[in-house]
Amino acid sequence: MTMVEFDVSPRARDYTQSTLKGLIPDESELTAGCLIEPGKSYGFFTDTTVCIGCKACEVACKEWNNLPADEVGLTGHSYDNTGALSSNTWRHVAFVEKKQADRAAAETGYGVRENEQAAFQSGWLMMSDVCKHCHHAPCMEACPTGALFKTEFDTVVVQQDICNGCGYCVPACPFGVVDVSTTDGKAHKCTLCYDRLKGGLEPACAKSCPTDSIQFGELSDLHARAKVRVEELHARGVTTAYTYGAPGDPGSTGDMQYLNAFFLLTDRPEAYNLPAAPTRPSNRVKPALAAGLMAVAALALGAVAAFAGAPRHGQ
Repeated sequence: MTMVEFDVSPRARDYTQSTLKGLIPDESELTAGCLIEPGKSYGFFTDTTVCIGCKACEVACKEWNNLPADEVGLTGHSYDNTGALSSNTWRHVAFVEKKQADRAAAETGYGVRENEQAAFQSGWLMMSDVCKHCHHAPCMEACPTGALFKTEFDTVVVQQDICNGCGYCVPACPFGVVDVSTTDGKAHKCTLCYDRLKGGLEPACAKSCPTDSIQFGELSDLHARAKVRVEELHARGVTTAYTYGAPGDPGSTGDMQYLNAFFLLTDRPEAYNLPAAPTRPSNRVKPALAAGLMAVAALALGAVAAFAGAPRHGQ
């Protein structure tokens, strides 16, 4: 019988037993091939072409962060029972049914349930959505108390003990991620498992993903990995594949620069409920203020002209 060799970290030989006495130091090096060090940028690369919609990431996120369920049962709009990101749901696997999978399907009238389709989910789009941990985070700019801050791992976290529940961060987020809880009145979102990173552990969602659709690592490594994956898909005939949120790509517009949680997509961003060209709201403050001042000035000039032209008493 031939033994199959697996590509595992050499450190795995140090932990061959099933039951361990304590936490493995720098466990992420074993599970994600990544040594977590403060001062470096970390994030997620989500390859939607291998997502199977199992929602293991959702479950792992809720279990680790002790988050309650939002809704129990089907929504009636999709096979996805979660619906959207919220203060209680920090990972959301979207099920997007493409009724007309391609041009041939549009001509024949066949849809997602046809037996013969092109590879890589031609009839279904599935994506595990999450906070993007933007390089230039609009939610941080809008926060008046400093509750939102950048960690030593270049991720964005909300401190509930400082949050005053004003909700300014909610409309500031161009991706609709941040949500204020009706239970405690505080803003909540994904922390990229900040507590796990400090302990040298891979984030729960990435660790639980059975297909490696969610990949955790240092951002520069993830960008290189994503580029190779896109080239591989193009070589296989999936010419619609592209990255969203990497430097210079869609999702990095409007002075966002890049997203620490970026994606590989095969359809337009709107199909995944992502903005085609996200922008920082702060970039619109000066133009809006200038337009307002010009309007006030025009009204003032109009009033002056009206009074100047009005007939005086006794004339």
